[in-house]
Amino acid sequence: MSAEHTPRRWLITGANSGFGAAFTEAVLAAGDEVIAAVRRPESMAEVVAAHPDRVQVVPLDVRDAAAAERVVKEAGRIDVLVNNAGYGIVGAIEETTEQDLREAMEVMFHGPLRLTRLVLPQLRERRSGAIVQVSSMGGFLSFAGVGIYSAAKGALELASEALAAEVAPLGIQVLIVEPGAFRTGFAKPAALAISGEIADYAETVGAIREGLPSSDQQQEGDPAKAAAAVIATVGQANPPLRLALGPDAVQAIRGKIAAVAADLDATAHLGLTTGL
Repeated sequence: MSAEHTPRRWLITGANSGFGAAFTEAVLAAGDEVIAAVRRPESMAEVVAAHPDRVQVVPLDVRDAAAAERVVKEAGRIDVLVNNAGYGIVGAIEETTEQDLREAMEVMFHGPLRLTRLVLPQLRERRSGAIVQVSSMGGFLSFAGVGIYSAAKGALELASEALAAEVAPLGIQVLIVEPGAFRTGFAKPAALAISGEIADYAETVGAIREGLPSSDQQQEGDPAKAAAAVIATVGQANPPLRLALGPDAVQAIRGKIAAVAADLDATAHLGLTTGL
């Protein structure tokens, strides 16, 4: 860290594992400070011991509105908010319960937007700062077996796209991060919410139901490299809105864009005739 460097303060949810742990390590290596919002504060003991002056651990379940308000109030200055906490869900739409859907939206949509709204007043006052929304390539596209997960991440992406347009004139950056498959522990069987099975969906959903858990720690993506890419993008001049991470994410998102363009080309003769 140079003598001229003023440490930024990053509030990171889910900072004790996966991308959150990688972000925390990268932020500390850059000379910045971390407010680690985690459900199990004791899980951050080693990080705190190594960086006692630059890590503040706060207990937070992102579903708890009162706790979120308390965390932001007690944190003081926040320069970058990283909404990282989340989990994987596997199952056909019909196989997924109403409670599963509501839980996913609470953790990966309502929780991040709540923290965003709580942090924005101080960012607006300073006319600076950044909001990092950790989505997924599954927030830009979807496929059989991940519809509920994609719905939650996609909702966050669209809200954040609007947010970016609202706050850019105020000097605030919004970055939507869209990782593909990384070695984060996301696919650990114990970490996944897997629905009950309906036999008729075995052909379409069976592959992801069986394949995702078996892919744990076999993924190509390196979380440390992903964190470095995010750190490099936050605060840069003329930043992008979206950051796709991993060759699989880049390829899949390009495929989705091409498919949408093809649909537009195929139906434009109908759509363009519906106006006055």
